[in-house]
Amino acid sequence: MNLRSISLLLFLSCTGIALAQPPKSLHATRIVKAPRIDGILNEEIWKVAPEAGNFIVGQPKFGDTASKRTVVKVVYDDEAVYIGAHLYDEHSLIRKQLTARDNEQGQDVDLLGVVFDTYNDKQNGFLFIVTSANVQSDAKVSSNQTVDNSGNTNSGSNNNSGIDYSWDAVWDSKVSMVADGWEVEMRIPYMSLRFGKMQVQDWGINFYRFIRRLNESDYWNPINPKVSGIINQSGLLKGLTNLTPPLRLSFLPYITTGFSTVPTNNGRVNSFIHDGGMDVKYGIDQSFTMDMTLIPDFGETQSDNVVLNLTPYEIQFQENRPFFTEGTDLFNKAGIFYSRRIGRTPTFYDSLNQVASDSNYTIIKNPSLTQLYNGVKLTGRTNGNLGIGFFNAVTAEENAEYIDNHGIHKTLQTEPFTNYNIIVLDQALKNRSSLTFTNTNVIRKGGDNNANVSALDWSLFDKKNIYNLQLKGRFSSVGGPDPHQGFRTGITYAKVSGIWQWNFTNAVTSLRYDPNDMGYLHNPNEIYTSFNVNFNQFTPNRYFNIRSYTVGLYTKTLYSPFAFREFGINANFLHVFKNYWDLSFIASGNPNVQYDYFELRTAGRKMQRWPWMFGDLSAGTDSRKKLYIRSDLGYAISFNWPEYNPFYYSTGSVRYRFNEKFSVSLFLHKEFDPAETGWVYFEPVTNEPVIGKRRVERMESILNGTYNFKARMSLTVRVRHFWSKVHYVNFYHVAADGNFLDHSIPFQPGFDDNFNAFNVDSYFTWDFMPGSRFMISWKNEIGPDVSIDGVINKTYFQNLNQTLASPHSNQLSVKFIYFVDYNRLRKKKTA
Repeated sequence: MNLRSISLLLFLSCTGIALAQPPKSLHATRIVKAPRIDGILNEEIWKVAPEAGNFIVGQPKFGDTASKRTVVKVVYDDEAVYIGAHLYDEHSLIRKQLTARDNEQGQDVDLLGVVFDTYNDKQNGFLFIVTSANVQSDAKVSSNQTVDNSGNTNSGSNNNSGIDYSWDAVWDSKVSMVADGWEVEMRIPYMSLRFGKMQVQDWGINFYRFIRRLNESDYWNPINPKVSGIINQSGLLKGLTNLTPPLRLSFLPYITTGFSTVPTNNGRVNSFIHDGGMDVKYGIDQSFTMDMTLIPDFGETQSDNVVLNLTPYEIQFQENRPFFTEGTDLFNKAGIFYSRRIGRTPTFYDSLNQVASDSNYTIIKNPSLTQLYNGVKLTGRTNGNLGIGFFNAVTAEENAEYIDNHGIHKTLQTEPFTNYNIIVLDQALKNRSSLTFTNTNVIRKGGDNNANVSALDWSLFDKKNIYNLQLKGRFSSVGGPDPHQGFRTGITYAKVSGIWQWNFTNAVTSLRYDPNDMGYLHNPNEIYTSFNVNFNQFTPNRYFNIRSYTVGLYTKTLYSPFAFREFGINANFLHVFKNYWDLSFIASGNPNVQYDYFELRTAGRKMQRWPWMFGDLSAGTDSRKKLYIRSDLGYAISFNWPEYNPFYYSTGSVRYRFNEKFSVSLFLHKEFDPAETGWVYFEPVTNEPVIGKRRVERMESILNGTYNFKARMSLTVRVRHFWSKVHYVNFYHVAADGNFLDHSIPFQPGFDDNFNAFNVDSYFTWDFMPGSRFMISWKNEIGPDVSIDGVINKTYFQNLNQTLASPHSNQLSVKFIYFVDYNRLRKKKTA
């Protein structure tokens, strides 16, 4: 089991409670001459500065004295805060695996972390981690992050836990191995922090050490796992005086060059890549920062995990573009911002392809992505703990060109010129409570389909921070040919601390609530209610290090007209054994008939789904070992067509660490549903929806290989193949009560599908100095016009072989990013 992930999750938990004991404090020492950052604590200041010691175990057994001594010291000057730490240990036993930046979790490496709560509000923090191999990780932590528990995904956020690992600061660190352990030095400039403007300041601070071979997490200020929250359990860094940070102005110009080749039915289309742009970061004052990107290039981002979508719902993809992942925690808090809307595939991209296919039109140009002109983010927090965020992005008008049946050259606008805006006001209150207002606004040239969504979130903790009440309200307004308005409300009341925890949630979504111009909503028109009870064993006993048990139930109904949809029960447990293997089980089911009001794609129509039961068993070995294995088995039965049962899937992953530099992992997933039912088409004359019973087989494999040459130089290769085969068994009309009419439609061929997606993402990355990067990327994927015959290629490996033999798109690019600090330039001029 990856206990480090569990420990770090506890370290960065996002709710809060008051401490039973007063926090530890450390006096900050101002210095005149900055220490040299070489990982050797030989300067005089490190000998006399006050020390933070006497670390306490957080996991696996809270309250014990740390097995190894740790001493940390903090000093500061007018430009930065400095951390010096001596971590005592047996030199030969220290784990030192090289990893990529922000990827220390689950790896074979020791580490030291420090979190700063610069406003001392017990809600927001900056996390900096250095591993024993001198690899850096950093993150923004928002402890008042709220999570929508409605069971109906409405957040475009990739990470709604309040931990933003995508945030990258510019700072320096060095590590050295010494006879009795290892030493760390960090230099964290004020340009990488945000804090108020006061003559004397006290910051919240805590130090975190992880000893990999022992799976032991140690903290300077004790972190009680029974207490909800971590930032609120920090100590204090006292007596910071006259902080005068330098002007926070930096530039990240970049240039990209390369070559791309794409196969088509008429041959290959080759093109040269020559792009350039710049990111600018400007600190308006000590608290607020403006980030700007001009003509950004996202060619080096990881490819999407494309699948064959047979559902009535849009697939929600992970955001991988740096500008939209870094420092966006405030914008994601309300769950109404899905950044993939910006720079998306043009609205009429697919419709033009379909018209051309049906009418023999010849497409000359049809851009598959909308060009992003620029983006701006303004974020910060006032002395009164009011967080303010402003986001703006502008995308270009996109036009397709084609030749019609009469040979006439035509142009079709596939996406208008569009402006996207977000405004967030987040007021931190006493007892770790908060009140947040969020507004998203989309304005399109011509005024068509302009959209506006407002959200109000209130999160209230009691004085002991044992109970939490969340109230949510949203209102959407969309213009255009079909103007509509809607709302969403939610309430959650929960016990968030202690061995026993529980939560009650209710969410109401109106028929026309629509945040999808800038957000993501799975489906509207729903009332969702749930209740869950959870038991946790946080301290080891004779057999287990950790245990967790949860049981819950939920109901879903239509909002308008009010009608029953489904009732479900779920339960799960997690066991982490003394040898750090883990075993978990999930059971869920619907004991009665359900009604699906969305599958038929027809307003007011429903389809019956029969009772079902599902179980999932998952197990993993000790991730400290070179060979790590995880397996997952899922099994479900339905009570409508027993002869076609069961549905099942199996997942296996293997990771092998050859040495401290090189590791390889393989993920395999197979899924088989013998009786999936869903919409297929509409009758041409009557427009009556037709559903089909289909046998669906899915396979996915992902191969990852990483070689780290040194702490900031690595080569990563990711290969993914996804295959889905669909064979229809029968077709049905649906009666008004949702039952299938199996006598009305004869079987019709031609709807079977055989879908293959293949991607290779390969990156060589060298961070040759803080903030600056040199990258070579190679991306490969199956050609857009390739179709593989599923009758001839019946198995996964036959499809994989044919996929590899088919024409592929290739893109090779080189990108150079150089970090320019205005203060460094100014010093050079005055020198």
